[in-house]
Amino acid sequence: MDGPGLCERHGLDPSRLPAHVALIMDGNGRWANRQGLPRNAGHEAGEAALFDTVEGALELGLTDLTVYAFSTENWRRPPSEVRFLLNFNESLLLRRAGELDERQVRVRFIGRRGRPVPKRLVRLIEDTEARTARHRRLTLRIAFNYGARAELADAAQRAADDVAAGRLVTVDEAALAARLADPEMPDVDLLVRTSGEQRISNYLLWQAAYAELVFAETLWPDFDREELARAVAIYQARDRRFGTAMDTPADHPDG
Repeated sequence: MDGPGLCERHGLDPSRLPAHVALIMDGNGRWANRQGLPRNAGHEAGEAALFDTVEGALELGLTDLTVYAFSTENWRRPPSEVRFLLNFNESLLLRRAGELDERQVRVRFIGRRGRPVPKRLVRLIEDTEARTARHRRLTLRIAFNYGARAELADAAQRAADDVAAGRLVTVDEAALAARLADPEMPDVDLLVRTSGEQRISNYLLWQAAYAELVFAETLWPDFDREELARAVAIYQARDRRFGTAMDTPADHPDG
């Protein structure tokens, strides 16, 4: 007999789960250093963490999971590490695309796909997206060669082009949202960063405008479905107001 599920083990309310969770997978290098291993070993260990977290998202019934795999700033890392990350992401797709397809996970990538991203990796990204496009159990978005400022600049440029061509009259929030990297992406409910760092590092600035932020001390290779559930428990303990106010006994004049 199976034991209690994630929701039961962590006392979660299934009716109040975040629909969209975004993750900043931080701490691979520090994890490797603590193990006396090269930095690249930390990236390799992070693969198991990612896919256990995906299994946790499926078990919880989340609809959207977005992970920060490679930022526009990561090109400034040592060339050997950049080459490893590019090759690693390519081999990861080759190894795992079938597994994600079997689990009915739709895979989508956000981020710039032009140079210096290798063309063979772009082809593999497009093949994976096409292979899994029919699924809706969970949408796994992978932010690769992604930066939120670049995404907003690209959206603004597309809007400007459409104004110049007479296809758009007013540039407002809706116009920009429709021109983001993935216009179907819902707003982020919960954004989790691992490794104890407390910043969002140019990640989903538009989509995470009202996200609840959780900064976990766990280094990414040690993250798993249980850690995901703990972050969701923190989310459920908060009062989401979206800019509104709510009286409490301490706030009320007669309280």
